[in-house]
Amino acid sequence: MLETDASVGAILALGAVHGINPAMGWLFAVSLGMQEGRSSAAWRALGPLAVGHALAIAATLLAAGVLGLVVPIDVLRWMTAAALLCFGIRGLVRHTHPRLGGMRVSARELTGWSFLMASAHGAGLMVLPFVLRSRIPVAHHGAMHAGHPAGMDGAALFATLLHTAGYLVVAGAIAWIVCAKVGLRVLRTAWINMNLVWALALIATALLTLVI
Repeated sequence: MLETDASVGAILALGAVHGINPAMGWLFAVSLGMQEGRSSAAWRALGPLAVGHALAIAATLLAAGVLGLVVPIDVLRWMTAAALLCFGIRGLVRHTHPRLGGMRVSARELTGWSFLMASAHGAGLMVLPFVLRSRIPVAHHGAMHAGHPAGMDGAALFATLLHTAGYLVVAGAIAWIVCAKVGLRVLRTAWINMNLVWALALIATALLTLVI
């Protein structure tokens, strides 16, 4: 498990911030529900969105775990910080996102889109520094855990689920509020530039990676 309550809180908070971003899926879920005239359509979309998000986190942690078998932990930390910084800078200058082909999509297509979106925003990299702190150091000694690469143990799984839970709860709550209470018109007066917020969060985490 993760070593400190601070790490747990940080991973949960990062998931919540990702859930706030309309580009991460809740806006698509709401639009789908309104187009079909049924709120259940929006709730059905949230499951595949969360699965895709979790897969993006797990893929990053798995890659880091494998890399940690051959790369010293200090080098891995610097590589993580550099990757976070690159994602953050890119987010400040570019705002491109993977696009779905239309509103009529299958659960598999929605899961794939969510995976690509979370990967493009460096969601897994945001979680990685906190897993590095608690578990990946054993990779420096070439350790293996129950047949899995170092780092993809209970801490990595817990971090993936925790981050995804934060994302799903917040995205679901916003989708319900928009669907049932306020409608899409709220976006005209209450829009927040989440691309900027996330880019700055990536850069801050890059710096934090070098000191935790």
